[in-house]
Amino acid sequence: MHFLSNGCRFLGAVFFLAAFSAAQAQAWPERPVRLVVPFPAGGATDLVARVIAQRVSKDTGQQVIVDNKAGAGGTIGTAEAAKAAADGYTLLLTTSSTHAISPHLMPRLPYDAVKDFTPIAHLVDAASVVLVTQSLPVKTVAELIEHAKKHPGQLNYASSGNGTIVHLTTEAFKAQAGVFMTHVPYKGTALAIPDVVAGSVQVLIDSIPTGMPHVKTGRLRALAVTGNKRSALAPELPTVAEAGLPGFSSVTWFGLYAPRNMNPELVTRVHDAFEKAAHAPEVVESLAKLGVEPAPSGSPTQFAAMVSTDSQRWARIIRDRKISIE
Repeated sequence: MHFLSNGCRFLGAVFFLAAFSAAQAQAWPERPVRLVVPFPAGGATDLVARVIAQRVSKDTGQQVIVDNKAGAGGTIGTAEAAKAAADGYTLLLTTSSTHAISPHLMPRLPYDAVKDFTPIAHLVDAASVVLVTQSLPVKTVAELIEHAKKHPGQLNYASSGNGTIVHLTTEAFKAQAGVFMTHVPYKGTALAIPDVVAGSVQVLIDSIPTGMPHVKTGRLRALAVTGNKRSALAPELPTVAEAGLPGFSSVTWFGLYAPRNMNPELVTRVHDAFEKAAHAPEVVESLAKLGVEPAPSGSPTQFAAMVSTDSQRWARIIRDRKISIE
């Protein structure tokens, strides 16, 4: 009887804790939420975070405060978020950079991209645009590939630095197309554009909002966008896959994470709030101006699977192309 009594008390405690946890999940958020962005204010991730956070605040009645913790390629803020309590009041909005790319470029990361986080939601994606100098005699991706094959090593391409998504995307393009172009890294694509316009560097894969204005003024020529579908910002442009490299796709994804071991019911609550916000019409309209589009609706499990696939792809590119940030 004594054993049975203790067992009943134990089961009662378990059920009480489960009920208490479920009640906490249903009540979220009861106070302001801190949304860590591991990149500087004014950048793409920060702008995405602020647009979505504003809508979540409106929907839930609690303020979502964007907290920029930039440095070391996003790893400082990401590591800080990993150490927070998994109570739904510290979240991380980040990109492919910290969870699919950095783990393969930085062997001593201060966090484990898989074990230290709870995946919440795949929110939005941003494709890029393939740009060439006007003096290059190509008007399509197929013609660019043909020209590069006929003139091996004579084309230079710009990037925003070693190990960046621009660098990796172009290397993925080169690998699939079977061409050789020389990498010229810059500290940001804005610094590269004058050289691409002048023709000393011939190719640049840039974000659509920063690249397309130079196309509209006639300084550069756009060939295609890198996403799975055409961009609302440049609907006249085909995808790279349509234009000469079947199956090619490269986007920067933006996703929401929490610290590890978050209660599943709370995960669902947070997921639903942020996914609803990302698909709100005014949010979609605002983000479209940044070249960002809502990701397909999906569960946290589907988000984790997508990131795993993306991470494996970049690991292969980094290994095969011998890319480092040294």
